[in-house]
Amino acid sequence: MNSRLNSRLNEPYTSRTEGAFGAWAPPVDIFEKDDHLVIRAEIPGLPTADMDVRIENGVLTLHGERKQDAEIREETAHRAERVYGMFTRSFTLPTTVDATKVTASYKDGILEMSIPKAEAAKPKQVEIKAA
Repeated sequence: MNSRLNSRLNEPYTSRTEGAFGAWAPPVDIFEKDDHLVIRAEIPGLPTADMDVRIENGVLTLHGERKQDAEIREETAHRAERVYGMFTRSFTLPTTVDATKVTASYKDGILEMSIPKAEAAKPKQVEIKAA
């Protein structure tokens, strides 16, 4: 299996399409920071116009398309390893977040979505009354 994969990677460039290699998905990190949930997706070289972030029924969906560079043509390429085509990632959000206040920013190839926790989910100090 390894030798077949290596030989395939060492072959001269041939036209690659999404159908030939399957869909791709950007890697993500999901973690909590202070009073919000953070999702970071690694999508270098993709303009924001080619990305879409939506929330529907408690599911955050990241969708986009990386288009192949028009400069790279089959007859002139020696190697083309980057993946192109459409991608979709979906994440079910916990009920403890406020999906109406999601923000997104894109810098240095990283799309970062910040989802604040709902007020009901934030810790509250309980006053202790003397009896």
